[in-house]
Amino acid sequence: MPDLRLVLDSLPQAVIVTDDKNAILYANMASENMFKASSSYLLKHTMEKIIPFGSPVLGLVKQVMDNGSPINEYQIDISSPRIGEGKIVDVYAAPLSDQSPKAILVFQERSMADRLDRQLSHRSAARSVTGLAAMLGHEIKNPLSGIRGAAQLLETVVDSDDKELATLITKETDRIVKIVDRMEIFSDESPLELSPVNMHSILGHVRRIAENGFASKIKIIENYDPSLPDVSGSSDQLIQVFLNLIKNAAEALSENPDAEITLSSAYRSGIRIASPGSGERAALPLEFSVSDNGKGISDEIRAHIFEPFVTTRINGSGLGLALVAKTIERHGGIIECKSFEGQGTTFKILLPAWKAEIRTQQASKDISHV
Repeated sequence: MPDLRLVLDSLPQAVIVTDDKNAILYANMASENMFKASSSYLLKHTMEKIIPFGSPVLGLVKQVMDNGSPINEYQIDISSPRIGEGKIVDVYAAPLSDQSPKAILVFQERSMADRLDRQLSHRSAARSVTGLAAMLGHEIKNPLSGIRGAAQLLETVVDSDDKELATLITKETDRIVKIVDRMEIFSDESPLELSPVNMHSILGHVRRIAENGFASKIKIIENYDPSLPDVSGSSDQLIQVFLNLIKNAAEALSENPDAEITLSSAYRSGIRIASPGSGERAALPLEFSVSDNGKGISDEIRAHIFEPFVTTRINGSGLGLALVAKTIERHGGIIECKSFEGQGTTFKILLPAWKAEIRTQQASKDISHV
């Protein structure tokens, strides 16, 4: 029989045992990660020291002690300066079986479930643009072609003053066509050809493009886990994804004299997403991040950052990040944005590792169901 402490330390959930005075008697390894403190520190303090004042968690402990029965509480905010903002957890509290008044608390972080909820919202928005793009391609591009042709004919027969207006019509119709062309990318449902992709080569290639162009005055830091395996993806599309993210970061740093962009990779325990029509669940253990030390994104914008036509730039179309989200979806992955005003922004992407038996992937069937 394995040692109970080894079993508890292997769990991804934080587990804490307290007494009736809220003193911490035991904390597993996941607790150290969640509360940003060593187990020796936790064992010297009470729950009040690591949980915000007035937290429902303390009430759960008291109820367990008084009633002697287990309790579940969902979506409790335990954010604090020590552990950071946005820390939402589900808590299971139960009495221990021995005679002494003790309770065991199990904390399940909500970030993974919430991450999936956001992906469903992003996917729904992208589908709306897909239908809109198909309509625009048919209903707008054809009339625009006629307008452009008429304007070109006018240029040949009108005087110099009117010729300038005819030229303006031609240029503006061309600009509208380019916007429609960009939107039509959303309606591309052709099968995605997958191959093993070395993401560090992709990130290095994108970094060189950035350093020799739009990010020439910005310090770019690389923080990679060199042991990561290849991902399953399309090199060209992944280059475009990270080029877009780094360009956005560079634009956010335009007024920052100490501008920095950090590219990082790491292995995570990941989540599993089931593909429709298959009993298999794909793991997403490979994480790639693009971070900047800019001003951050407001709460109002961040909540809708991957939706089409949402942008913080005056002349932005709001399609770039929506297309990034769609591309990552097609790869069977997940993207999320973490940002606080004045504290910079991080885009994190979780992708599946390459499996030799994977050859192609149907675009509309990557992660349509969870």
